[in-house]
Amino acid sequence: MSDDIASIPNLGPTTAAGFARAGITGAGQLRSLGADEAYRRWLAAGEPAHFIGYYALVMGLMGRPWNDCQGDEKMTLRKKFDTLKAAHSKAPKGFEAEMNEIGIRL
Repeated sequence: MSDDIASIPNLGPTTAAGFARAGITGAGQLRSLGADEAYRRWLAAGEPAHFIGYYALVMGLMGRPWNDCQGDEKMTLRKKFDTLKAAHSKAPKGFEAEMNEIGIRL
């Protein structure tokens, strides 16, 4: 099995490059992090938030095609996506984030 992120169903080289910018460089690492933590890191790296990309990731990690997500399952994933996106928008940025990283709270 390839460790290339693009070996995961629904994910291609552009998505793999975005995850690399988020510090996620292999399929094994992505699988062990899981969709939510990987997407949190995606957002923290400044990658754009897209619901379809999120649920394509979730489906791909289950080995399912992206368009298999429908109905109640899709609504549940939408709520998770909205929660991840909202948490990211509240995260400290810039100088405040750097100070938090080294343990100094403003």
